[in-house]
Amino acid sequence: MIGKEDRKAAVAAYKERKSVAGVFAVRCASAGAVWVGGAPDLDKIQNRIWFQLKMGGCPHRSLQAAWNAHGVESLAFEIVERLEDEDLAFARAAELKARVAHWAVTLGAETI
Repeated sequence: MIGKEDRKAAVAAYKERKSVAGVFAVRCASAGAVWVGGAPDLDKIQNRIWFQLKMGGCPHRSLQAAWNAHGVESLAFEIVERLEDEDLAFARAAELKARVAHWAVTLGAETI
């Protein structure tokens, strides 16, 4: 059983961890479609998108349609680019937006 101090230390370590921002892609092998997006924390974005898709509440209609038509087996998540650490949030957000636009053009993808 985990002690109170161990639990506090684990929570503190989780809160102090650095999140890695970057660009990701979701590919549908069956439809041949690609969606590109940016996230301030790449470790969490796939779970969020998959949860939205499972619940039928994904705000990106074409991605939800691909999920509904072909299922989870045809979708693949991949990290396309990790961004360097940036202390200023607005600078990181601007760089992330620019990199998503770049990868959308490069991959011929729809942005999400």
